[in-house]
Amino acid sequence: MDKKHLRTLIKQRLAEMSEETFRHYSKDIHQQLFSLQSWKEAHTIAVTISNGREVDTTNIIERAWQDKKRIVVPKCDPKTNTMEFRQITSFDQLERVFFGLLEPKVLETEKVSPNQIDLMIIPGICYDRRGYRIGYGGGYFDRYLTHYKNDTLSLAFSMQIVEKVPAEPHDLPVSTIITECGVIN
Repeated sequence: MDKKHLRTLIKQRLAEMSEETFRHYSKDIHQQLFSLQSWKEAHTIAVTISNGREVDTTNIIERAWQDKKRIVVPKCDPKTNTMEFRQITSFDQLERVFFGLLEPKVLETEKVSPNQIDLMIIPGICYDRRGYRIGYGGGYFDRYLTHYKNDTLSLAFSMQIVEKVPAEPHDLPVSTIITECGVIN
């Protein structure tokens, strides 16, 4: 299957998931994340603000703040197709931008360079067991990852794992995927 068809299929599966299942699976994924050594050792964690049926990241951000970790979230520039990460200390520092996404307010947040990020939680629509992913089509993370060398992981429901994602030469796999069923390295 090509990327477009996989994207459509997985989005449909996610839309059909009940709210109860979504909350339960998200909680299971959170518990596995919090037990990982890479989470425990990370001081600065990059994560997106979840939207729709993405594994919930609100609790992850709140837990990171409780654990005195620094949270940085992406700010995209659609004119240049680039992305940077900015530190947030409150959800009040976010604003709705294109596609209804929440991003940091530039005037209230500080830019953080790639080498300061210990762990990056990368979003996606579907994954294979090699760590390759299909994102949302903008290529922001693929471009950013060329400058990022530390730990990468993704959070996904098991229904988002497919046999094989069509990978192109510029695609970079994540090192770990956490689902409600376990950790895939």
